[in-house]
Order: sequence, then structure tokens, then C-alpha cells
Amino acid sequence: MFMEYTVRAPIANFTDLLLDAVCMVDAGGRFVYVSAAGVNIFGYTPQEMIGMRVVDLVAPADRERTLAAAQDIMNGHVHTDFENRYVRKDGSIVHIMWSARWSEADQLRVAVARDVTALKQAQAMQSVLYAISEAAHASDDLADLFERSHAIVHEFLPACCFAVALCDTAGQDIEFAYLVDDGAPCDAALMPLLCETVAQCAAPLLLAPDAQDGLPAPLRAAAATLAGGALAVPMTTTDGVVGVIALRNGPDDAPYRTQDRDLLMFVADQLAAAIGRKQLHAQLRFMALHDELTRLPNRRLFHDRLDTALAHARRQQERLSLLFIDLNRFKQVNDSFGHACGDRLLQEVARRVSGCLRNSDTLARLGGDEFVVLLEDIVLAADAGLVLDKIHLALAAPVDLGDGHRLQISVSVGVAHYPEHGGNREELIAHADKAMYAAKAAAALAGSAAHQPA
Repeated sequence: MFMEYTVRAPIANFTDLLLDAVCMVDAGGRFVYVSAAGVNIFGYTPQEMIGMRVVDLVAPADRERTLAAAQDIMNGHVHTDFENRYVRKDGSIVHIMWSARWSEADQLRVAVARDVTALKQAQAMQSVLYAISEAAHASDDLADLFERSHAIVHEFLPACCFAVALCDTAGQDIEFAYLVDDGAPCDAALMPLLCETVAQCAAPLLLAPDAQDGLPAPLRAAAATLAGGALAVPMTTTDGVVGVIALRNGPDDAPYRTQDRDLLMFVADQLAAAIGRKQLHAQLRFMALHDELTRLPNRRLFHDRLDTALAHARRQQERLSLLFIDLNRFKQVNDSFGHACGDRLLQEVARRVSGCLRNSDTLARLGGDEFVVLLEDIVLAADAGLVLDKIHLALAAPVDLGDGHRLQISVSVGVAHYPEHGGNREELIAHADKAMYAAKAAAALAGSAAHQPA
């Protein structure tokens, strides 16, 4: 049995004026007195707390060190800045800073509890700001950024499932760019529906097993068996919603609360800005290395890939081939039908030739109507000829240029093989270019002969 202590009225009146809660705990670890501020801090009235075991209110993760600190105080040591977390009556978490000492004469721990939750929240937001900023600069790509962000968020919010979903350019569909299960299986239907709903309404959404009213029917059905809680917030830029961060915790974790939502919203804002910078950087890098019209590698990127392929071929004693492709009479297309039709022709040629190649091959546009194909790991020179035949066949069908214009096209191709025709980039390109002009001249001669009278 615990003994209830009665504090003399004048002292009680004074302690009830304090914003911090004054608590007295007996040797058995039960509250025997709590001042009026306990209502605001713990959510319980002082009368409700009398007789409760202190450790039962402590957050499970902090119980072991709280018991150790209590024993240390009872051994005669004064604590002035001990911090731990308590579970309020409403289930939310409150951060407490304690000053406590043991009264041997009264056999009581006398302590003052200060609510530092707001301070912890501000510190957490500041830490997140610094951590996300550092992650954005240290990450090589978005996948790396999301992984680092997951580790940062995990420090502040429990989550057995962490997901980042990105919206497409039209803002209609979402796709998970990062999805990790830390122990409990992610519900296959819940997470996509949760992210889609948040992306569409552009507002955060907090799910709890007993709070599903007002949800769209599909999401409500998916959340019907939710054991823990779920929280999702939009990542928003000036262009609108670019994605969603979603968390799900387990049944043994504290439920997500409004302060958790606010913290995750802060994370989402920082991550959205970082994503925008990463995407802009990736776009600029792509533009620097690719042809704007066809989206193929440009001359700079092709040279880099050819140099890399040559170095590999030398080490492994392998072969490679170049196909230098030039459209015949392309200037006449621009002159006759306009540059818009010429652009559509180049795009269609790029599409058809790409369909003839392996994933390991490279098709690049060097400029104008000139394309080049890099074929790596060629066993025989004749293998390049087989690819060339496929390209001629793919380009044999007429091209629809729009506005009722259909055009039969042809190409001239020059071939160069490593190591027969050169040992470096310049030699191979020069040989293929020369062979292409020879093929073009032969085609022109054949066309002229075909129009001569018999």
C-alpha cells in the first residue's frame, strides 16, 4: 500500500501557481502528490495520478533508464536535467525535463517536471533542416536522397513502413520511388491508396484504427484492418504536388499525432525543395549530354562512351563496330515540306533504329541528319552487317510526316571495326565517315544510272 501525503494548504497553494508540475513519489515508485500543473503536462488530474506507478506513464523506450535514474536519486544523487518521455492520457508523447532529489527523512523523491515538448519539436525541426540539407548536397541521386531521408525521419518518428511516391509530370499518377519495410509488411493496397488520396487533395492525412470517418470508400476499406497508424503528407512546390511521404507504424507504437504531422510536413517541404533541385540538376545534365530533338546521346556523350568502350575492348581483347548513318536527300525534305516535317523525320528514324539495337548498344545523333551506332562486344565483323540489315529493313517502310505527307527514305551507312580500322576514336570515326560518303556516292551513281535511257 502506498501512503498518501497531504501537503499543507499554503504550500499547496503556492505550488499550484507554478507552470511546472511539482511531484512527490514514494519509495515504491508511486505518485503521492502532484501539483495542479500536472493536468497540462500529463493530461491527468492530480487526483487521478495519486497512487499511479510512475514507470507506467513513462514511454516504453525510456523506462529502463528512468528506473536507473530513480535509483540513483534514491542513493543520494541530485538530478537537475534528466529528460525522458511520458505518454499523456490522450496517448500523445510529452517530453519532460526533471529536477529531483531524495528526502531521506520523508522517504520521498521530490521532483519538478517541466514540459519541453515544444522545445524538442523546434530542435527536431532544426535538426531535420540541417540533416536534409546535408543529405541533399551529399546524395548522388534521388534514390540516395530518399534513403538518407528515411534514416533522418526514423530518428524522430517510428515507422515500420516508409515510402516516397512521386507524381508524374501531369500530376495524375504516382509511382513509388522509395518503399522500405522495416519489419512489418506494408499493406499492398493501403499505401498506394493513401498516397493517391493525399496527392489529389494536396493535404496531409492521418489514419488511426478508430478514426476513418470521411475517408474515400476504397481507402476506408483498405484501412479497415489497420493495426497501427499511418501518416502521409504532400511534397509541394510552386508547381503543385510533386510527391507524397507516407509512414505506417505498428500496433505497439504510439499513435501518430498532430505534432508528428507538423514535423513530417516540415520534412516534406525540405525534401520537395531538394527534389526540385535534384531534378533541375538532372535535367540540365541530360540537356548537356543529349540531343534535344531526338533525346539521343549527343556528340559529347557518344565520344565518352566510345572512349570507355575502346578501353574495355583493349583490356578484354574484344571487338566493336561503328555504323555511321546519314539520311539521303534530307535537305530536300526540309526544302519541300518544311523544318517541322524534317524534325518529325529525324525523330522517326531515331525511333526505328533504336528498335534494332540491344540495350548495351548506343545510338547517338551527331548533328543534322547524321547518326552513329556503337556496337560493343562484337564477335565477328559480319555481326555488324546483320544489324545493318535490320536497320535498312526498319527504314524501308514509308514515314508519315503529317499533313498528308508520306515519304520513302533511304540511308547511307559507313562501317568501321575495331581493331581493323583504327585503334582510337578519331581513326574509327574517320574510317566510318569515309565509308559512309563512299556509300552515298555509290547510291547517287546507282540512282543516276537508273534514270538513264536504255
